Amino acid sequence: MTTLTRITKSIALASGLAVASSASFAADLEITIQNLTAGIYFTPLAVVAHTPDASLFEIGEEATPELQEMAEGGSLAGLAGIATSINANVVANPAGGLLGPTATTTATLTNDDGNSVLSIVAMILPSNDGFVGLDNWQIPTEAGTYTVYLNAYDAGTEANDELRGGGAPGAPGMPVPPPLDPLLGTGGSGVSSAITNDTVHIHPGNIGDADPTGGASDVANTVHRWLNPVAKVTITVS
Repeated sequence: MTTLTRITKSIALASGLAVASSASFAADLEITIQNLTAGIYFTPLAVVAHTPDASLFEIGEEATPELQEMAEGGSLAGLAGIATSINANVVANPAGGLLGPTATTTATLTNDDGNSVLSIVAMILPSNDGFVGLDNWQIPTEAGTYTVYLNAYDAGTEANDELRGGGAPGAPGMPVPPPLDPLLGTGGSGVSSAITNDTVHIHPGNIGDADPTGGASDVANTVHRWLNPVAKVTITVS
């Protein structure tokens, strides 16, 4: 898969655009996503059925600019900017905003036209460039209920300084939407200033500290740490 193909297809996928065509693979899917963490939020989710030659992200490869925008700021806007040329079936933002700790949301879609794999992405907060992800999971052709557990990934595009920021791609610091604001500290010196792995990889997790007005991190170590898996996905195929 070329980089251009991956970028073009990932943009069309996450944009929420679908084009109807004759179905070579078809199924109705009910996809329930549960946040398994105690203190982490997910930004708006993209739930995508697509062809297996497309990919929203590739573990061990550098993130595309569009994936970086999602992983650093939670925005899907950049993924809609380049191409709309593939026939993906998408549900964007099924939770209607952030998906909070322990919360659940459900997306329903009918996938067709050879869209035989499922992918899911959303940024995790608080983090610098962390995201929850499902990559090209083969959709069963037999009706039934299936369960998948998702890990948190690091996009490899920003140092994990664990400090407040705006979330703009390439700029240091974590976005802090209202639900998180009172839970984070201020005045941290920064956990790290360097990117140690510039490819998509399993996220090492937040370190945090117990100092709300200083220390190394603005993340609360009693609230915002996690272990994989961070999400449970239940897929009902009918």
